[in-house]
Amino acid sequence: MSSLVLIVEDEQKIREFVRRYLEREGLTVLTTGSGAEAITMARETRPDLVVLDLGLPDVPGEEVAREIRASAQIPILILTARAEERDRIAGLELGADDYVTKPFSPRELVLRVKAVLRRGAAGSVIDGPTRFGDGALTIDEARHEVTVRGEAVELTPTEWGLLTTLARTPGRVYSRFELINSVRGYEFEGYERTVDSHVKNLRRKIERDPRAPELVQTVLGAGYRLTLRSDA
Repeated sequence: MSSLVLIVEDEQKIREFVRRYLEREGLTVLTTGSGAEAITMARETRPDLVVLDLGLPDVPGEEVAREIRASAQIPILILTARAEERDRIAGLELGADDYVTKPFSPRELVLRVKAVLRRGAAGSVIDGPTRFGDGALTIDEARHEVTVRGEAVELTPTEWGLLTTLARTPGRVYSRFELINSVRGYEFEGYERTVDSHVKNLRRKIERDPRAPELVQTVLGAGYRLTLRSDA
């Protein structure tokens, strides 16, 4: 069964252009130019990915992203003309899994869509539940579950990818370059610093105090590491 992608874009030419390219890749595509309709469609159809324009005529794209994420952890790829770094960082801090600016390469967009879908469908690597940080954090890749101090936590596909990458070798420092290539599946020049935004979102969900992280630690000038695992 093919993955379902919802395109939310108010410009019809761009909407149809993207739809054709994704359908050529065997994906099932739904489209809308309305933010309000997108929220309803996402709730009713539960797509595997939402490609979302921020400049919608009725509901701001940022609000659409928040509403979609409030009901389900559906991956979101932002497609927008806002190309400033601060806009990209703001979009990623909303919980978006990727950010593509207009004008864009159709080939690159297809690669990014596939990468996000691949992360969302990734299978297990670590065998059985594994605990970290003296048992505060438990990752069960087979069940695609994360618990923090006994409470289940929902992560976006990108947050899951970052956490499980760090968990491969706890205590090892991973550079931003290594993390973005592990999670994205391909190199993208100038994109490494956006890892910081995803780590910030991840910390909000798993740290007792995100301002003083105990689990995902920063190593200045080097990258990030996950606290050494406790005895399972």
